[in-house]
Order: sequence, then C-alpha cells, then structure tokens
Amino acid sequence: MKRLNLKQLFLHATIVSSTFLITSAAWAEQVIRVGSWLPPQHTMNKDVLPTWGKWIEEATEGRVKLKIEFPGGDPKALLDQVQDGTYEAAWTFHGYYPGRFKLTKAVELPGMENGAEAASMAHWRVFEKYFAKAGEHEGVAVMGLFTHAPGQIHLAKPIEKLADLKGKKLRIGGGVQTDIGNKLGIEGVAAPASKVYELLSQGVADGAMLPMGEKKTLRIKEVAPFTLKFPNGLYLGSFVIVMNEDFLAGLDEKDREAIKKVSGEKLSVLAGKYWNQEAIEGEADARASGNTIMEATDEMKKELAELTKDFDQSWIDSVKDRNVDAKAALDELRALARDYKSGN
Repeated sequence: MKRLNLKQLFLHATIVSSTFLITSAAWAEQVIRVGSWLPPQHTMNKDVLPTWGKWIEEATEGRVKLKIEFPGGDPKALLDQVQDGTYEAAWTFHGYYPGRFKLTKAVELPGMENGAEAASMAHWRVFEKYFAKAGEHEGVAVMGLFTHAPGQIHLAKPIEKLADLKGKKLRIGGGVQTDIGNKLGIEGVAAPASKVYELLSQGVADGAMLPMGEKKTLRIKEVAPFTLKFPNGLYLGSFVIVMNEDFLAGLDEKDREAIKKVSGEKLSVLAGKYWNQEAIEGEADARASGNTIMEATDEMKKELAELTKDFDQSWIDSVKDRNVDAKAALDELRALARDYKSGN
C-alpha cells in the first residue's frame, strides 16, 4: 500500500475538513421561500419583503435567508400552499376569503385616519389584544398584518357625482369594497388586483377600486385615467403575512425568536409605510402622465358618510360569533391610528 508523506496527509485532512465545513454550513442554512403574486416592481416585492429578508438574515447571523418566488395563479391559493408546506411563507388579502376573516374587516371600514402606516400598527396591536384568540388564521403563523393605502375609485371615463357610478361595472377585491359597491349601486366584478389591467383593457369593467399606487405599479393609469379621490379613501384593504407553523417550530429556538422580533408590529409598520409611499409616487406619476385626479367634493363626502353610517354596527353584529369585544376593538383601532406618529 502506498504511504502518504506528512505534506500529503495534511493536504488530505484539509480537504476533508473544508468539505465537512461547507456541507455543514449548507445543511444549517434555512431558506424561507415566500410566495408572492404582484409584479416584481411592486413595493411588496422590491421593498417590503427584501427588507424583511435582510432583517431576518441579520437577526439570525445568516442562518436563515428569505427568497421571493412568484407562483402565478390565484393568490387565494397561497394560504393553503403555506399550510401544506409548498411555501414557507406568503402574503395575501383577507378579502379574497369571504366568510373566513370577519374580524380583520374592522381595519377596512370607513373612518380610519392617518394612512396605511398608522392603520397597520393599529391592526397588529388590536389583533394581538382582541382578535388572535378567535383563531381565524388557524393553521398558519401570523407574522404581520397591514393595510394598503386609502382605496380610491379609478375609472375609464369621468363622472361628476357619486350617482353617476350606479350601474357601472367596477372591479372589487372583496371585504368592505363589496359593501361600498352595493351602497353605490355598482355592479361588482370580482378579481384579484393582478387581473385589473386585463379587465379594463378588454372593457370587461368600467373601473376599479384600488389604492393610488397601483396607477403606476399595475399600469392602471393607462386604462383608468380618471380617479375620484377621498382624503382618507373610501376604505382600506387588510393583508396578512403568514408562515408555515411546522417550519417556524422546526427552527432553532434562538433563530425562531430572532425572526419574531423582526416581524409582528415592526414588519406591519414597514409594510404600511411602503404602501403609503407607493401611493404618493403613484399619484404623482399618474398626474405627470396626464391622468385626472378629481378630489371628492364636500357633498360627495357627506353622501359617502350617509351611505356607510351603518357599517360599524353591521360589522359588530357580524362578528358576534367570534366572542370578542368588537366595539372596544374598533374604537381602540381608530384611536391608535389617529394618534400615531411615524417613528413611534
């Protein structure tokens, strides 16, 4: 048998050791694959999720990383895909699941002030205090809750008064949008936000309810150049960021706790802040592109308030089976958002 000299033995030992270290590092590294569904240029995919990923990587000293994937298809499928482990995490819109998420509808109701960042902070705190125990998100771990910027009405043709909306076909995402559409006499066209450009360009719908940022990111400015804008919007939209429970439980306790510290309220506020910013940029871009932004008149504001005056009580009545103090939760939600100052 051929004998190895000391130099050869040292080289062999070094190679074996390096291979072991590389293999161990690769084995130890965990990747959170996040299913996402709006275009890569959307603020969720270029700002919110990458920032969360950076926080996670820093907090876990590189042991856990985040990767954004775009499965396509219906975003409603993402909750099930996270639960069954197809993805470790995802984000989706509560309104896409009618009947399941009753409590989160509170943040969508007219009357919320101060924009998406404030609403998202309030959303998380009220969820933790009042809503989590109801188990509406059973089967997944809730990592963040947020809202989009105030929802407005975008149209292919201009209107002069709210009554002009009666009979028009508008894309509606669900949640409070559906209730508002019914009050306005709108014929709702149910579709995820990712399908709106297609609906409007083909003439299937006359307009859409969306936050202002989508004028740019979803190119709505091209197919709906007229917007009716209310100061606090007609509504907000409620979203959730979820993670597979088994994946989270399977992480080293140190890493699991580190991820939780950079999620929750911190992540919720981050998302709301970027959605606010996107709305500002989207409106500026739409105006620069020649879109007409019509500010709601005082008469329109009063009319909307009258049409939606029973929404609070209707929501409170609808969640009686959840066994929470709904009125206290709604009052606290609005107070928190109203008093919020960015950077708190």
